[in-house]
Amino acid sequence: MLVTLNDLMPEAASSQGAVPCCNVFGIEEAQAIIAAAEELNLPVILAVNKDMVDLAGVESMAGMLLPMARASSVPVVVHLDHCYEEAIVYRAIHAGFSSVMFDGSQLPLEENIRRTRAVADAAHAVGVSVEGELGSVPYQEGRDHIKSEFTDPEEARIYAEQSGIDVLAISVGNVHRMTEAGSPINFPLLDEIESATSLPLVIHGTTGITEADLRKLKTRRIGKFNVGTTLRMAFGNAIREAMAEEPNKFDKQYFAGKAIPALKQEAMRVLTLLAADKE
Repeated sequence: MLVTLNDLMPEAASSQGAVPCCNVFGIEEAQAIIAAAEELNLPVILAVNKDMVDLAGVESMAGMLLPMARASSVPVVVHLDHCYEEAIVYRAIHAGFSSVMFDGSQLPLEENIRRTRAVADAAHAVGVSVEGELGSVPYQEGRDHIKSEFTDPEEARIYAEQSGIDVLAISVGNVHRMTEAGSPINFPLLDEIESATSLPLVIHGTTGITEADLRKLKTRRIGKFNVGTTLRMAFGNAIREAMAEEPNKFDKQYFAGKAIPALKQEAMRVLTLLAADKE
């Protein structure tokens, strides 16, 4: 079933677990991730990132993902990830995305509030949830213009109160696109942010965080963890192995099909890790 972040985040943020937000780049990833969520009977978020927006456009991605989300036996959010342009956010809303992220993290605080507020007002008018970011989560590679800046707790309070967002992405040592875990998380800073705002919080760069820290973080007021690199590695490595084993074959769909089980297995690992531990 298609849902919004507002259907999931209040409970997730107050529980001992969280919901993974998985980047999808095609139908294979979407099928594998939804299948993993259905097998575990857990909700999941499918995220469309800037690379896919630039390649395919939000309308094409909505056309692919929305029917799959609606047909799923578990709650599925179709979410627009980091978007810096309001025009694209509005196109995504019009196309049917149930959730959007306007990323004003590179802007001065007042401008970030003003522009995010306009997006939130438009999104909420049609029942779409909104994520914003304060501070700036850096990238290990790929987007050198993105700054690295911890979230300021007092600015987080002001931004949360005035921007109209539903969930707040924060920077506490997490880093996008790391291929190995090891990002040092600033837990004292997280304490201050949690004291400053009652909004559900979001962590980007999950692949770069150690399992021990993820187990701590999921028990805090973090309702959503963005996951991309570990899923891409599982899928890509499986395709590479299959192609090496059968060098005379060349059909994309054949090799993607060979790799889907590895991707589903990794998605199940992530879903299980971030879910509340069973007593």
